[in-house]
Amino acid sequence: MITLSKLPSFGCQFNIVLLARRIFVRANSDMDVKVENQDIDIEASSPSFKEITEGKARILCENSNNVFYNNVQEFNRDITIAAITEFAKEELNKKDIEAVEYHKDAKNIVQLNDENGGRRKVYPGEKCEEGIRILEALSATGLRSVRLAKEVPGVKEIIANDLSKSAVEAIQRNIEHNNVQNLVTANEDDASILMYNHKAGRKAAFDVIDLDPYGTASPFLDAAVQAVRPQGLLCVTCTDMAVLAGNTPESCWAKYRSMPLKTKACHEQALRILLGAIEQHANRYSRYIEPLLSVSVDFYIRVFVKVHFGLAKVKMSARKQAYVIRCGGCSSFHMQPVGEVIKTKNGEKHIPGLGPPVGRKCELCGHRNSVGGPIWAAPLYNTDFLHKIRSSVKAFPERLNTSSRINGFLTMMLEELPDIPLHYVSDELSSVMKCSCPPEVMLRSAIMNAGYRVSSFHGRKSSIKTDAPPNVIWDIMKAWFESCDNNKKKKLKEGTPVHALVNRTSTTEKIDFTKRDDAVSESKKKGVVRFPTLPDYWGPKARAKEGSDGEMGPSEYLREKSKKFQGKRKNKNEETTEKKLKMDDEVQPETVVE
Repeated sequence: MITLSKLPSFGCQFNIVLLARRIFVRANSDMDVKVENQDIDIEASSPSFKEITEGKARILCENSNNVFYNNVQEFNRDITIAAITEFAKEELNKKDIEAVEYHKDAKNIVQLNDENGGRRKVYPGEKCEEGIRILEALSATGLRSVRLAKEVPGVKEIIANDLSKSAVEAIQRNIEHNNVQNLVTANEDDASILMYNHKAGRKAAFDVIDLDPYGTASPFLDAAVQAVRPQGLLCVTCTDMAVLAGNTPESCWAKYRSMPLKTKACHEQALRILLGAIEQHANRYSRYIEPLLSVSVDFYIRVFVKVHFGLAKVKMSARKQAYVIRCGGCSSFHMQPVGEVIKTKNGEKHIPGLGPPVGRKCELCGHRNSVGGPIWAAPLYNTDFLHKIRSSVKAFPERLNTSSRINGFLTMMLEELPDIPLHYVSDELSSVMKCSCPPEVMLRSAIMNAGYRVSSFHGRKSSIKTDAPPNVIWDIMKAWFESCDNNKKKKLKEGTPVHALVNRTSTTEKIDFTKRDDAVSESKKKGVVRFPTLPDYWGPKARAKEGSDGEMGPSEYLREKSKKFQGKRKNKNEETTEKKLKMDDEVQPETVVE
């Protein structure tokens, strides 16, 4: 009999328990053993674990918060599985190997005659020597790496890295629990140092690098763009939305070298700031990026970009960046490219952007303009890549738990105008005009009847993405204002944006609110899930307690600080009353109650 309490570490205890369990199962092969979603206690002195099932993975998670795990980011992991699967299929197709989404023993797949000339097939969960190498730089529990190993075809190797010792122990525990030792390796190291050691000329670069930190990814971008191979895939998440949305512009400048603006288009702005930052880091090493998929969802943003090499294309990067000039009164905005290319007799010449397109004050309402950026002004997506992911998700809807939501996002992205940065929000337009909000279909119809294009942005309800200039938008809103209440014009306060907008002369020849059938998006007509109801407790979780050095983490520190200063903000009257009562208690003799 083995006494676990005498072993030197919990990791050893757990390995022996797993070994004992395997021996027991082999000795009793006729018994159906299934453990799912239950607490596992190794010993009274050992921490308690709960088995969590997500996708094909089953991870053991401590009931404490020593290692970070957020269940509401299942969509993040699902769309990552879908994107990396398509990337792996493209890469293996170049080597005349077919990677398929379904498992080899899948019962509901009908195998037809092979039309690809008998090409070798690789399945999820199998090691492929010609396959892709993946680095999950900030792995925490190892859930994402385990899912990649079990659900993505054509994988050669996955390194699940973390700086925290307890996290690496959790990763190793989950690797063994899921029997993916042939594909996943746990690694304890600083993420940036690990990536710098795999840059060109040192060790083999990675085909895919996944960065999903708690907060900003900016400290890891410089190392990541160097450690990914040419035409490799870089997946980046940022959860510091308050910084990217303009609440602390100085922090955004320090982290991303971009000045954010307070705008209703803050979610799209956040995506473009992050892409611009990745491009700037890549350009330093003669690299440039191609966004394949960029999504703003819940409380974070997630981008998937290919990193290409080529000095000639890097020189074109200035055209992809732009400053945003936005009015603080009516929210009209203009884009100012950082650089432009002009044709000469000898070819092309790169020059600074010509402008600015507007003056210090808005031409429409007279309020001051603010300058933000630079931001990424090129397309956010590769439409061919989106079509491939959506086709795969539709073909295998049970493969991912959030497949319906992924399909909704991809459908909306394919409907977006790819060449139009940022957008308006109909609620904000009506708020400026001090009138009721026009129905979305009528506003879109009026823009289209004026001869312009219009679409939505996938991350915002009531969003209006259009190539119509600001004067056309406000001419339409002025016509709507006048149709709502003709007498309200007399009550407008002079100097306000609405007063200037209503009293200006319209320049749009014809404004027609007649409803158009093509003003309603195809996703809405088909009833595609576009903005689903968020689940309970969908927000970000607290940071893990234990830091990389084993010291008290930030969340625990803040709790201790809160206790220390609790009650310090009482007003003077309360403090005076409390002092007086205390003095009275000290003067009064003690009363003995029998």
